[in-house]
Amino acid sequence: MALTPLDIHNKEFSRRLRGYDEDEVNEFLDQVIKDYESVIRENKDLLHRMASMEERLNHFMNLEETLSKTIIVAQEAADEVRGNAKKEAQLVVKEAEKNADRIINEALVKSRKVAVEMEELKKQASIYRTRFRTLIEAQMDLLSQDGWDALDRQSRELDREMEQALADRRAGGESY
Repeated sequence: MALTPLDIHNKEFSRRLRGYDEDEVNEFLDQVIKDYESVIRENKDLLHRMASMEERLNHFMNLEETLSKTIIVAQEAADEVRGNAKKEAQLVVKEAEKNADRIINEALVKSRKVAVEMEELKKQASIYRTRFRTLIEAQMDLLSQDGWDALDRQSRELDREMEQALADRRAGGESY
């Protein structure tokens, strides 16, 4: 067991004939008591400071651990957000590609339909021009002939052609 300042103060030495000077021994013991009390106080203070430092160290270690976990969680969240954004961007691109393909296909279908309609109109216009030219030529021939018999025949022929042209036009559903 360690000595206390009180143990030193209460220590009694036995006396001998040629012993130490009692005042000198007491002075020395008083000095030892003072120094020992100072060392004990300093030791208690250091122990207290050490406990405080250990407490702060533990606090900072816990804080460091919490921050490390937070950083890991934040990194994982950022990775997840980045992954989700990438997936979403891919979906948007795929959807845009589908829409673009659909629009192109619709445009091609419309273009083909317009081309077919255009060809049909060209054919009908050519037929109409040919018939009209024939009609004009017949009228020109009629004007150049002297006989009314020929006029009557051409008139009937012209009527038939006109009726045919009208019937064709009605059948085609188009008007000129």
